[in-house]
Amino acid sequence: MSPRESFHHLWTQLPFFVWLVVLWMLLWGQFTVLALVTGIAVAVFVTNAFRLPAAELSGRVNLWWLVVALLQFVLELISGALQVAWQAITPGVPTSAIVRVPLRIDDDLIMTHVGVALSLVPGSTVIESDRRNRVLFLHVIGVTSARGLVGIREGALRWEARIVRAVGSRSALETVRAGGETFVERRIRVGAERPRGGGAS
Repeated sequence: MSPRESFHHLWTQLPFFVWLVVLWMLLWGQFTVLALVTGIAVAVFVTNAFRLPAAELSGRVNLWWLVVALLQFVLELISGALQVAWQAITPGVPTSAIVRVPLRIDDDLIMTHVGVALSLVPGSTVIESDRRNRVLFLHVIGVTSARGLVGIREGALRWEARIVRAVGSRSALETVRAGGETFVERRIRVGAERPRGGGAS
């Protein structure tokens, strides 16, 4: 590998390294020098001990939507914490539900980012993911009606849209702007439209 290729590889993987450090600090709930140093150490260990094929980045970053996504994340952290606190002090058993959320984008990184964002917000967590069909299964507290289930799904899709607008590829951005079909619905439709081969006479 030439020096230029090595530099390009390190540059494209830098966001993953930074994300590991940020994720470590979020998991500990501390933005301190000690958390930063230990996060860097953990990121170095993980990226060298568990080498995986390099994921392809879109190469597109929209700083405006990145800031919007971060601010919205902070607001949802606060809102989720207040909702969980209210559930804790309200008499009775808190309601909960398992919610199936089909995504629209066929991309491992986008699916991972959506899952992490939803799991870090208090009151919801990803308990399973179906990578083949791009479906997340969430455990959510405080759901009391069918309208609440719809709201959870719409909220997850809004997160997907924010992340795509911030760091997604142009094709993913077009899919989000078009709205409508989820990935599994689109795959079923394309499969149904594909002509079936007939036997030659």
